[in-house]
Amino acid sequence: MISAYTGTQVRQAEEPLLASGLGDVLMQRAAHGLANAVIRERRSRGLGTYGASVSVLTGKGNNGGDGLYAASFLAARGMRTTAVLTGDTAHPQALAAFERAGGRVHRLDGTAPAALAAEAARADVVIDAVLGTGAKGGLRGSAAVLVAAVAELLAGSGGQTFVVACDLPSGVDADTGEVFEPVLPADLTVTFGGAKNGLLADPGADYAGRVLVVPIGIEEHLPQPSVSRLDEADLARLLPHPARRAHKYSRGVLGVVAGSVDYPGAAVLACRGALAAGVGMVRYLGPPQVADLVRQACPEVVCSTGSVADNRVQAWLVGSGMGPEHHEQLQRARDAVGSGLPVVADAGALPALPETLGPHVVLTPHTGELASLLQRLGRSEDRDAVEAGTLAAVRRASELTGGTVLLKGATTLVAAPSGDVFSQADGTPWLATAGSGDVLAGVIGALLAQAGNDVGRFSKEGVEPDVRWAAIAALGAALHGKAGRSASDSNAGGPVTAGGIADSLPQTWGKVSTLSNSGLRKRNSHTQPLR
Repeated sequence: MISAYTGTQVRQAEEPLLASGLGDVLMQRAAHGLANAVIRERRSRGLGTYGASVSVLTGKGNNGGDGLYAASFLAARGMRTTAVLTGDTAHPQALAAFERAGGRVHRLDGTAPAALAAEAARADVVIDAVLGTGAKGGLRGSAAVLVAAVAELLAGSGGQTFVVACDLPSGVDADTGEVFEPVLPADLTVTFGGAKNGLLADPGADYAGRVLVVPIGIEEHLPQPSVSRLDEADLARLLPHPARRAHKYSRGVLGVVAGSVDYPGAAVLACRGALAAGVGMVRYLGPPQVADLVRQACPEVVCSTGSVADNRVQAWLVGSGMGPEHHEQLQRARDAVGSGLPVVADAGALPALPETLGPHVVLTPHTGELASLLQRLGRSEDRDAVEAGTLAAVRRASELTGGTVLLKGATTLVAAPSGDVFSQADGTPWLATAGSGDVLAGVIGALLAQAGNDVGRFSKEGVEPDVRWAAIAALGAALHGKAGRSASDSNAGGPVTAGGIADSLPQTWGKVSTLSNSGLRKRNSHTQPLR
């Protein structure tokens, strides 16, 4: 499991080593990791280091020191290095090492930012080492002008220059992922000790590129993570597997209250997602016309009548393809939530739910729906505010409702009422297609139905019982994202449909579940790119 932390947590983990006089050692380790990442990237592109140019944009703190030391190491490998000092001072020892290595120094206060930006943008590699984890707010003054100019020049350069962020892109909040423009988008972020929350949450993740965590010796001092991400090894261990003598009922029965005369396809796609995600049986409750369509598309589904209480299931899926005018379906959704069984509540069900829920109720809004939910609960956030601070918004919604909240997006966040958050980014932009969310709801519903009272798989991974619902939702999001990517790959990277995602789910499940756990355990997540 990949762990992420607030800037405060990381700084507190550093304190025992700093008190022991190991501050310079930590900086050297970070700088070596940063320099080696640049070299590996050059090699992966079939490029050498000798004679290549590096421009490092440095701040006056330790982040700037990391960048300067890294540039001095790169100079020793034959790279031509230039530093632009954005502050009135710089880390003295790192600056001295940089100059001894033959690096050229420009001071922003003595040169026009436009000229320095033009020189930096011509470099083969740009290292952003202006602001670190302790920074609040964004760049100011001439530093802001410089970074904005570099970003603009690189945006029109055809992608020849490779941008590396030192610890995190300057202007991205380490704790929340909020972005304070201007920010130089990175191709790779090399972060130290542990990933930072802001790198695993939108919009910060938009600017981070791939994320590489370099161990520097503080790891044993880190607390419980603030944000977690399930990796392939976690998926392989957490996916349910039927026992030898399993039957359709022991494998879980999912009740589906979805679709309407206006949106019948949502019911079909939700059922298809559930069937493809391993559940033993799906029972559908809905209008007769929709039930007929479900039977035609999914003959495996049992179309039932009567009330929620009349149908025995292990979990419910409610809300996909429903609106405020679909009174009978909405009442069924409310009854499902009142049953005490695990529920995934999507789309149209969200406005109809009680204000107080339990962690076994998983809400799956997109940003607009989450904004509406927060406003109904007395908050003022609109959609723009949610998109600007997804991590804070999803945590707030879970805290206010008492339910588990999954916020759909390029980075999907799942918050438990305890404050634990999972972040998954396994998919492709092609997943942004009509019906994709219905399939996702079906996948999560199927996993909820199969989970039952089994907490063992999750407790072995350090997941508390009430947090397992968030872990299940994150598992579903990861599986859904990988299926979408697989469907796109089968089309040479082209677009996918919601039905195509459902079709890819069984094969994706198979690939994940048959991965060698022993081999995956050997991977050191601290030295692997997160995506």
